[in-house]
Amino acid sequence: MELIRGLHNLRPEHRGCVATIGNFDGVHLGHQAVIGQLAEMGQELGLPTLVMLFEPQPMEFFRPVQGPARLTRFREKLRALSRYAVDRVLCVKFNDDFASLAPEAFVDILKGKLGVSYLVVGDDFRFGKDRAGDFALLQQQGRKHGFEVVHLHTFHVDGDRVSSTCIRKALADGDLSTAEKLLGRPYRMCGRVVHGEKLGRTLGIPTANINVHRDVTPLVGIYVVEVFGLKGEPLPGVASVGTRPTVNGTHCLLEIYIFDFNQEIYGHYLQVDFLHKLRDEERFESLDKMKAQIYRDIDDARAWLQQQDYE
Repeated sequence: MELIRGLHNLRPEHRGCVATIGNFDGVHLGHQAVIGQLAEMGQELGLPTLVMLFEPQPMEFFRPVQGPARLTRFREKLRALSRYAVDRVLCVKFNDDFASLAPEAFVDILKGKLGVSYLVVGDDFRFGKDRAGDFALLQQQGRKHGFEVVHLHTFHVDGDRVSSTCIRKALADGDLSTAEKLLGRPYRMCGRVVHGEKLGRTLGIPTANINVHRDVTPLVGIYVVEVFGLKGEPLPGVASVGTRPTVNGTHCLLEIYIFDFNQEIYGHYLQVDFLHKLRDEERFESLDKMKAQIYRDIDDARAWLQQQDYE
C-alpha cells in the first residue's frame, strides 16, 4: 500500500484509479464493504484502488474540542487499511486553503490529478467552500467529465447500522461487544510506551504509559485488555484511560498493567485491544485507597478472563 502525503506529492503515474473519499474513522465493517466494492470495480477496470482521507478530519478542523471522539489516529488507520485491498492512500491536509476550494476545483482534483474513473462516496457527502457541493452535483460533474459516481449503501450487522457514530456510542456506553461486532475486531488503541511519573512502580503496580494523542477520546475508564507488540503476545492486563484525577492529571493517558510482566519496554510500539469495561474512572481520597481499588481491578480482570476460558 502506497501512502501519498498531500496533493503536492501526486505524480503523473498516480493518474488513473477507482476511489473513495471519507474519514474512515475506525475502518469498520461498513468501510471494509466499501473497500471490497471498490476492489471489485478496480479489478474489472484494471485500475488501482485509492482511499482519500483528511488530516485533521474536517470536524476536528472546524471544532477541535467539540468534535466527535476519534476512534483511530492516522497511523492506526493506515495499519487497519493495509489489511485490505487498498493500493493507495492519499492523505490530504485539511486546512483553510483546502476548505475554501470551490466545488469545481475539487472536481478538477478528482479528474485532473487523480484520473478517477469510479468514485464511491456517502450520499450525504459535502465538499467545497461552505459545503456547497453535494452528491447530486458530484454525479452531475461525473457525467460531464466521464467518471461514475455511486453512493455507498448503509451496512447492517444483526440489524444494527454500522457507522463510526454508533461505535462511538457503544464505546461511551461501555458496550465493547457491540463495538467489536460493528468493527469486525476488538476496539484497539496503539502507541509508543513513554516515560511517566512512575507512580505505579512506587505502588508496586508498574504500568506502560501511552499518550492517546486525541482531542477527545472515545472511551474513559478501567478495562480488561490484551496487549500485542511484545514477546508472548497477546498478553492480558488491565488498562486505565483517563486524566488520573486522584493525582491531578492534566491530560488523557492510556496506562496498562500487564499481568506477570516485568520488563523495560520504553519505546516499544504496542497495540492494546479493549475486551471488557470494569468501571468508570474515579477520584480517590488517598493513594492507599486508589492502590486497593487497582488490586481489586486486577482480581476482577483475572476473574473475567477466566470466565472467558482465556488461555
